[in-house]
Amino acid sequence: MNLDFTAADKAFRDEVRAFLEENLTPELAAAGRKATSVFIEPEYTLVWQAKLNERGWVAPHWPKEYGGPGFTETQKAIFAAEFAAAGAPSLSPMGLSMVGPCIIGYGTPEQKACYLPRLLNGEDYWCQGYSEPGSGSDLASLQLKAERDGDDYVLNGTKIWTTHAHHANKMFCLVRTRTEGKPQTGITFLLLDMKTPGIKVDPIRTMTGEHEFNQVFFDDVRVPVSGRLGEENDGWTVAKYLLEFERGGGTSAGVKAALDRLRRYRIMKGIDDPILAKKLEQVSIKVEALLMTEHRIVASLSAGASPGPAASILKAQRTELMQEVDEIGIEMAGIFAGVYEPASWLPTPNVTPVGPDELAVAMPRYLNDRAASIYGGSNEVQRNIVAKAVLRL
Repeated sequence: MNLDFTAADKAFRDEVRAFLEENLTPELAAAGRKATSVFIEPEYTLVWQAKLNERGWVAPHWPKEYGGPGFTETQKAIFAAEFAAAGAPSLSPMGLSMVGPCIIGYGTPEQKACYLPRLLNGEDYWCQGYSEPGSGSDLASLQLKAERDGDDYVLNGTKIWTTHAHHANKMFCLVRTRTEGKPQTGITFLLLDMKTPGIKVDPIRTMTGEHEFNQVFFDDVRVPVSGRLGEENDGWTVAKYLLEFERGGGTSAGVKAALDRLRRYRIMKGIDDPILAKKLEQVSIKVEALLMTEHRIVASLSAGASPGPAASILKAQRTELMQEVDEIGIEMAGIFAGVYEPASWLPTPNVTPVGPDELAVAMPRYLNDRAASIYGGSNEVQRNIVAKAVLRL
């Protein structure tokens, strides 16, 4: 494994840095820095997406023939690292990083022509209809019923924890089309319009009072069969393909950037606490080890090899390290961590935070990231996958 950048890689890194310096406005950088979740409000992300789309960089992992930039694996890693270091706001992953690759992999020519351009330009904003009140980690037990009626499926049931459904105009959804046999063999993958009659979206407030999640109700909702991705009753195959992107499609660059911000803050404020310093360095070592694992995967992918169960390994380690970084942020904030002042969480707040502005979102970020080791398949599930695929247990 060669970790040295080539001259072309260095030139690309400089090109990315120049783009960020020219296009990442203070407000957009603040939206990234003040983010309490991987989901940032679309009023900021869609502005940033438009800039990236104009440059041709909005979907770095997409093939060139579908509107991607044609980056090498090394360029993808450089791109992610530079954007994280600059504090650029992350785009909503539901469309570009999740359903987009599924449409590329399983969509008909008509579906690709319809959806992919609208994904790139931000015209379609997607949410994910997976979890249900009785189906979380055991997703195969989902019960949202879809009955065939001519050229439509008629949907009745509910989905829950649907992130940004109140913003979305599209949903990719798993539905029950057959009850006989194994639960996984009766699931179908649908693409639907959120403005379809019979859909109701109710907000679910988080512990911090933020509106990120929703429960979505379906009452005789008619979805055209043309919205089906893949074959009927084979949606589990499509869903597993999508989960590969949800679990392993990111990088640890964001974790490293968050850790680096805390280290800079400690130095800037002259915090002389040896125990805190030790915690920072211990997490730093873990982050470097995780980044090295990602470098090995990049090298394997560049050579045409498969990463194997790496997606599960990275998902578990990355989310738990992010939680460790959050805990250090809470410790640094001290008594100010418990101050409830949501007006100070905005990218351009109209109030002066009670505590340090650099740590204004330490608590809401900590609380939000507690779910990171659950969503996308709980980390216990990921360890079972590794035990089976790697350790043969």
